[in-house]
Amino acid sequence: AAVALLAIFLPGFLLMASMLPLWGQVARFAAAPRVLAGINAAVVGLLAAALYDPVLKTAVETRTDVLIAAVATVFLLLTRRSPLWVVAWCVGASMATRLLGS
Repeated sequence: AAVALLAIFLPGFLLMASMLPLWGQVARFAAAPRVLAGINAAVVGLLAAALYDPVLKTAVETRTDVLIAAVATVFLLLTRRSPLWVVAWCVGASMATRLLGS
């Protein structure tokens, strides 16, 4: 497990450590904020694709599942509670739905 952990995180840490001395020089370029905004947009797109393909295509199957996901999203956006509460609510709602046969 330790080897796998190192294999996953070590390249990113090495890249970050190698860029730290150059970061001051890179930040002086006028295009740096635009480049970072583009990278940020690409990461958001990748995360959205990763949410859609394995999660939404396999976990959300019925209208009830869509309703549970929508309520969870509203609850997460409108309250300042921990996301664990939203996960607990989703699990409870899903279990209740399956037990009631809806």
